[in-house]
This record gives sequence, C-alpha cells and structure tokens, in this order.
Amino acid sequence: MRIGTLGNGLMTEALAGQWVRAGHDVMVGGRDAGRAGEVAKRIGAVAGSLAEAAAYGEVVLLGVPAEVAVDVARMVPAGRTVIDCTNALDHRDFTLAQPATAEAISRAVPEVRVVKAFNLAADSVWRNPPAGLGVPICGDDGVEVVAELVRDLGCVPVAAGGLVRAKLLEATAALAIGIWVSGGDVRGMFPPLADAFGTVLPGQS
Repeated sequence: MRIGTLGNGLMTEALAGQWVRAGHDVMVGGRDAGRAGEVAKRIGAVAGSLAEAAAYGEVVLLGVPAEVAVDVARMVPAGRTVIDCTNALDHRDFTLAQPATAEAISRAVPEVRVVKAFNLAADSVWRNPPAGLGVPICGDDGVEVVAELVRDLGCVPVAAGGLVRAKLLEATAALAIGIWVSGGDVRGMFPPLADAFGTVLPGQS
C-alpha cells in the first residue's frame, strides 16, 4: 500500500516507521524539506512536500497540529482515505479546544474518507506497541483499510462506530491525558465487560 504522511513529527515517524517495516511504501511530507528528508531516511521512506505526499498516498496520515488539520487535509485528492490521529487539546486544563476535528475535516473535504484512529496513545507506544493492543477506529468509509494498518502494528482494530463518534474518541484522549498528567493511572479503569455490565450489556436483553 502507498501511504503519504502530512507532517513529519513524532507520531508520523512512529507510525510510518512501523508501516515501512510491514512492507508498505511511504512518503513523508512536510513544509520543511530537510526535516522531512531526515525522518524519511531514519525510517526507510522517501520524502516530499505536503502536496506531493497527499497525492502519493492511497492512505494519508494526518500528522499535523489539530489547529491546522482541516486546512492541510484540503490537499488530499478525492477518494483517498485520511487517518486523523490528532487531538485538539487545551493544555491549560486538558479539555478539548475544538471538538470533533475528524468531523470538521469531513465537512470541509467531503470527497475524502476520514477515519479517526491512533489518537489514544503517544508516539512512544506506536514505536513498540504491545501485542494485542486495541486501537479504536471511527469512520463511515475506509475503515477496513485502516484496520489492516492497525494489524500491521501487531494491534487489534476495535470498531468504535461511525465518524459521528470520533468526538468521543477525542474526548477520551483528553480525559486520559488529563488523568495521566495529574499523576493518575488510566490503565486499570476499564474492567472486563462481564464485570462492568454483567453478562448482558445495556440495551440488550
């Protein structure tokens, strides 16, 4: 699969590096050609401009700050799948600065397939993800392609609903990061469903 990255930061390097090792062809795109080239060299990819990477990828990883995500996503050609891994956090209190980045992208660029994924963990996790890690995915189209890329990391794709639920993933990230920054441990927050809800889930009979 051909993957373009819009951005050349830590998340891009971590995820794209894994995909290169899995056998995918990756172009790292950035405004700074020198930095994009350095990242590409480290992970075994090729480098280009943002526009070149957007045109290159069947799938495009949006790895830029959330506040510019919509504008950068406008570069992606129609019909491509865009993975949004951003979190629009207000770092003063770890709330959402602008909710539903993924939905905003979809409204601004309706001709692309927007999928929310990989936003619940930092780059350090994606550089060496634990086997079997669940990765929630929200999207209306393009989800199976992203699920394949999740599996290439040795992780398990978790169907989390349509794109309308992406705001919940973003809010979950804000909640978890806020707890972690304050010294809390989020790893033990979710017991097995049978323990949390009994043998029957809410809404089922």
